[in-house]
Order: sequence, then structure tokens, then C-alpha cells
Amino acid sequence: MTREPAAGDDLVQDCLERAVGRWYLRRPDGDVRAWLFTILHNLFIGGLRRERRRGSQEALEDWHAGEPGGQETALLGRDALRCLQALSAEHRAVLLLVGVEGLSYESTGRVLGVPVGTVMSRLSRAREQLRRLLEGERPALLRRVK
Repeated sequence: MTREPAAGDDLVQDCLERAVGRWYLRRPDGDVRAWLFTILHNLFIGGLRRERRRGSQEALEDWHAGEPGGQETALLGRDALRCLQALSAEHRAVLLLVGVEGLSYESTGRVLGVPVGTVMSRLSRAREQLRRLLEGERPALLRRVK
């Protein structure tokens, strides 16, 4: 159940301690093996719940001071999402369907109801505009005329 031999040994030890301490609670006519497996299962589930409440913990010796903190990556991701939101809906849809979802140009065209050539041109323009936004250029303020 635990996938780690040491954790499994600890679980069995805890199970036996609890069984010996509560031996008077077992049913005299019941199956001792089933009773022990019930205790074992309940201890395992309780441990999982306890870990979920506490969150993941890392031993101090596993921590390396030379590793980057990840703040730069988080900031780049935030900036990329902000720039993606600045794209037009058509460009954003094509970029996400092809770039993130991995759809082919033909599938993207069917999803959006546009020809493959339109998908290719929108994708090219979306990539160029996203690149410019990520490099810090201000988006051109254009008015849409219908």
C-alpha cells in the first residue's frame, strides 16, 4: 500500500501496537486476520488524510541552497498569460488550439469553421504579435470595423 518498505514496516508496527493495545475490543467469534487488516487499512487511510492536511514536507537535508527559487519562471508565466489575453479572440483561439492542444491545422479549421489558409495566417500573426508583446512592445490600438 505504501510503495516504500520503511513506511510499510512502520504501518505494520503501528497496526500491531494498536491491536495489542485494544485486544479486548475484538470479537471473540470474529476473524482476527480480518480485524487486523481493518486496523491496517484504517491506519493507512488516516495517514493519507494527515499528509493531505499537512501538505508535502521535504527533509532539510534534501533542500539545496543553490537551486533557483522559481520566482523568475512564475513571473514569466504570468507575463505570458497577460500577453496571451491581450491577443484578439481569433488569434488566441488559433494559438491555443494549435500550440497548446496540439491540433492540426485542418482540425483547428474545422473547430473554428475557417479554411486552413486562414488558420495558418492567423497563427502566424498571433505568434508574431505574442512575440512582440513578450518583448515589451505596446499593442497597436486598432478599431474593428464591420
